[in-house]
Amino acid sequence: MTELTDLSLSEVSDLLSAGETSSVELVQANLRAIEKTEPVVHAYANILAEEALAAAEHADTEIAAGDRRGPLHGLPIGIKDNIYTKGIVTESGSEVMAGFRPAYDATCVEKLQGAGAIIIGKLRCHEFALGSNEPPTRSPWDLNCYPGGSSIGSGAAVASRSSFGALGTDTGGSIRVPSSINNLVGMKASFGRVSIYGVVPVAWSLDHVGPMTRTVKDNALLLAGMAGYDPKDPTSAKQPVPDFCADLEAGVAGMRIGVERDYFFYDGLRDDIRASVEAVIAEYRQHGAEIVEINLPELEITQDALFTIVLSECSTYHRKLIREHSEKYDPATRSIVQLGELVPATHYLAAQQARSLYRDAINSAFSEHRLDAMLWPTMPIATAPLNQLYAPRADGYPDTPVGSMCHHTFNANLAGLPALTVPCGITSEGLPYGFQLTGRAFDEAIVYRIAYAYEQEHDWHLRKAAAIEDL
Repeated sequence: MTELTDLSLSEVSDLLSAGETSSVELVQANLRAIEKTEPVVHAYANILAEEALAAAEHADTEIAAGDRRGPLHGLPIGIKDNIYTKGIVTESGSEVMAGFRPAYDATCVEKLQGAGAIIIGKLRCHEFALGSNEPPTRSPWDLNCYPGGSSIGSGAAVASRSSFGALGTDTGGSIRVPSSINNLVGMKASFGRVSIYGVVPVAWSLDHVGPMTRTVKDNALLLAGMAGYDPKDPTSAKQPVPDFCADLEAGVAGMRIGVERDYFFYDGLRDDIRASVEAVIAEYRQHGAEIVEINLPELEITQDALFTIVLSECSTYHRKLIREHSEKYDPATRSIVQLGELVPATHYLAAQQARSLYRDAINSAFSEHRLDAMLWPTMPIATAPLNQLYAPRADGYPDTPVGSMCHHTFNANLAGLPALTVPCGITSEGLPYGFQLTGRAFDEAIVYRIAYAYEQEHDWHLRKAAAIEDL
């Protein structure tokens, strides 16, 4: 008999609609998975068992009365711990915020709860989502390997089957990196598509909130539940929210997909990842898509520009906190926050000019080549052993493993374009990896459609994390 937790979010949603399961049963299934996996995975900062069960009972009553609000009604999901949840401890992985209970929900949480979703727990993240300290979370695929940050608990929980889906945040890759590492689908939508009101900022001009799930359809459903204009967020875009699932099955025939090789297929890219992504490209071509080779030399400026902006904006947010509570910061986090105060305003402005240059270049490439999407590996490596995260790389790329993980993801944040990672392989060491699709601004539906066409031909999304199989 198939366990409920082995089913996708959309599958259990259909069962709930058909009366073949209940919201309480779904929450109980997640809680059993949490009980089994948490002693080794440590994905949760706060498990909300009683609250989730009470919400599930209420959802079942509403659904039984014929008042199901939509496909997310009655479904349990996890929320990253830097996203405000009213009355629920939200510590952003830091002693600085120990015991903090927000007086309101983040807009994304408010929208999801309005759609009937249930919060099963708060998920661990690196301190203030900066990716510098070392939380206790471990990879469900290999307990000795890095599970990806900064949405570290979100990726581990969904991969552990202790949550049907989760919210992460992404400033330079923090949804897509843990999703790739954990064999998940992760979407950083267009900047402004999802409100960041009520989210502890890393860098407000780069921050995104997005869904992490096991399938493309699940991801589209979650994004639809949280997207939309928010007058409380000055970065929110007044864009209509389409039905992201409407054309999922329309295929890729006639679509034009751009591939940039100089930056993304460099010598530091693992051979097996290179081969798998080339196979993905070939498969799209076989299904009628036109593959267009493009060149974006401006990609070389994206990493320096993003880091400069992050340091400046991050230190601005922490300026008062770090003066009052410096002893409570992890030393690695504190060094990043304080470093930002040393960045001259001229450098920040130059980084923003570089950002505009890159944004213009990639948007021009979309227009000139009439592209529907661009495609490349999500990361140059699968992941790294925990004891080698900050050691110099041995493959010729001048960075540490943890630094290079975002090499392929920074650019989408700078441009504000939607970017989705999709599973496409598992290494001989048993570690998953994915490919990334980048689309035009506010064209997430096309990105999902292209991703879905690949997913339907493969079973990567059905593979289970090896480290927890025998628990």
